[in-house]
Amino acid sequence: MKLLAIDTTEEACSAALLVDHEVLERFELAPKRHSELILPMMDGLLADAGLRLVELDCLAFARGPGSFTGVRIAASVAQGAAFGANLPVVPVSSLQALAQGAYREHGAMNVLSALDARMHEVYWAGWRLDSGSTMRLLGGEAVCAPELAVAPDGDDWTGVGSGWDTYAKVLLPRCNPAPNLRTGAMIHAQDVASVAATLFVEGAVVPAEQALPVYLRDQVAWAKQV
Repeated sequence: MKLLAIDTTEEACSAALLVDHEVLERFELAPKRHSELILPMMDGLLADAGLRLVELDCLAFARGPGSFTGVRIAASVAQGAAFGANLPVVPVSSLQALAQGAYREHGAMNVLSALDARMHEVYWAGWRLDSGSTMRLLGGEAVCAPELAVAPDGDDWTGVGSGWDTYAKVLLPRCNPAPNLRTGAMIHAQDVASVAATLFVEGAVVPAEQALPVYLRDQVAWAKQV
């Protein structure tokens, strides 16, 4: 398995190259510099590994929810690169990648991902680790006011993401028992790559023209809790 994954969801910009079970990542906290950094990151990883884009099995990107501009950049770059190299694309939920990172960094097996959606709302979802070490969605992903967030049944939760950093005092009473918070967590392309490797095997790939961003507020299929 050889895949290249990218993320420009929030303030950080990252790219990761997964070759079999080894992953290399370039990560930088660089608000408003995503379009400047992401292509050199991708090129640098391929050069370090002695690979060409056409030698990969697929591309992957964090397709949202997240910053409107950031999600558009990731989708556009993934589309363009996939067209040029004739590769399939694996779109990965940014909330899922955030949860996968909580498992990688802290061993968390039950995760409540929350991203600050601005306008006093959060992007919100619950995830549980499966037997193959991939985070799986519990229920659905939602955009809602933090005081309306609903935690799935269960306990031993870990809360990660900018939504918790901003609205912890409001979100904590929505969970019983209260989760263990990991502040400052950010999405990493290596976690996008980890999820994408599983999804690729499961056949969750799309052609380049269908590698589209997900703007949660505009998606009828996503639940907006009111």
